[in-house]
Amino acid sequence: MREQLQSTGRGIDYLLIGLRRLPEPGILSHVIIPLTVNIIVFATMIWYAVKEFSNLVDAMVGWLPDWLSFLSFLAWPVFAFALAILMYFTFTLVANFIAAPFNGFLAERIQNELDPGCVPDAGFKELMKMIPRTIVRELQRLAYYLPRAIVLIILTFIPLVGFVTPVLWFLFSAWMLGLQYSDYAADNELYNFQETKARLATPRLQTMMFGGLTSVLTLIPIVNLVLMPAAVIGGTYLWVERRGPRTL
Repeated sequence: MREQLQSTGRGIDYLLIGLRRLPEPGILSHVIIPLTVNIIVFATMIWYAVKEFSNLVDAMVGWLPDWLSFLSFLAWPVFAFALAILMYFTFTLVANFIAAPFNGFLAERIQNELDPGCVPDAGFKELMKMIPRTIVRELQRLAYYLPRAIVLIILTFIPLVGFVTPVLWFLFSAWMLGLQYSDYAADNELYNFQETKARLATPRLQTMMFGGLTSVLTLIPIVNLVLMPAAVIGGTYLWVERRGPRTL
């Protein structure tokens, strides 16, 4: 139990390390473009939420059958929470898709600090080859995410069951963000997605604590703008420690 608690605390520490390292000159140069992407995407998210959010939730509540109409006062906050998480994931996926190559470069820098030579220094041609590979990896994560997200969306509309879906969404998002921000480093070392998931699942709680804190901090204005590069740094620390010594 004590080792598990230490592991959980360490999962939180990874993100805090990433936040502390952001102002470093060598790190800041990798942060500007993802930061710009985040500002644009989150500004769009806020604009859309203000414009359409209430109407969408009202429409969802309207789908309740007449015999459950007495639950509408409870359904509104549940559906609102589920829709907010869905919107958050949608826009986060878009931002991550655009920023994926830049996140890969940032992860590479941190990896070579923590374990020199684990990722060979790339020339211009190698960097250009890295871009389509990171985009393909982003699509693999999306293919893993979407079926599970669809199941959670369906559960949201099932009477009574829908009231527990906010908890399920949070746990799922904690795992997904822990996986996502550690996967840039794994991809740089050419680990396939299945092996990456297996390594990050042992212990899963540590990965989920890292991802859970990341998920919570995205709700804090200003902090969420710099969270992506900080999470990439933290996820790289997590990955290098999790995969252990390299086999030469």
